[in-house]
Amino acid sequence: MKYNDFIPHVTVATVVEDEGKFLLVEELADGKAVYNQPAGHLDANESLEQAAIRETLEETGWDIALRGVVGLSLYTAPSNGVTYSRTTFFASPVRHNAEQSLDKGIIQAVWLTLDQMRAASDRMRSPLVIASVEQYIKGARFPLDLIFRA
Repeated sequence: MKYNDFIPHVTVATVVEDEGKFLLVEELADGKAVYNQPAGHLDANESLEQAAIRETLEETGWDIALRGVVGLSLYTAPSNGVTYSRTTFFASPVRHNAEQSLDKGIIQAVWLTLDQMRAASDRMRSPLVIASVEQYIKGARFPLDLIFRA
């Protein structure tokens, strides 16, 4: 692969915490039910922050207030060889919209503790799910103005 052929996929994810529990989505991936943070791809003409808020609402029915950034990561999925450039935010839940229909492939939104996540580690969509929560708990919390536009 030539350098110019490499195009990472820009994605966002959000760690939403409420009293020691974390908002996850149970979704179908390759025919298997797995857990993931609310996450997805950046749309054209959308900021990373807007993408995180949109994806969380579309996948969980929750409105959130972004508080900051947990970190940036690169992950190459073994299932398809695609490299994802992921910005992980942290947020507080604001309001649940029970009438919100969830994205196709989403089974349900669930709240799990880190211990429950570790116990179900074989059901995580990628290692980034638990790693993001662990980073958040360790205090990896950067201000939103870490991201800027010229």
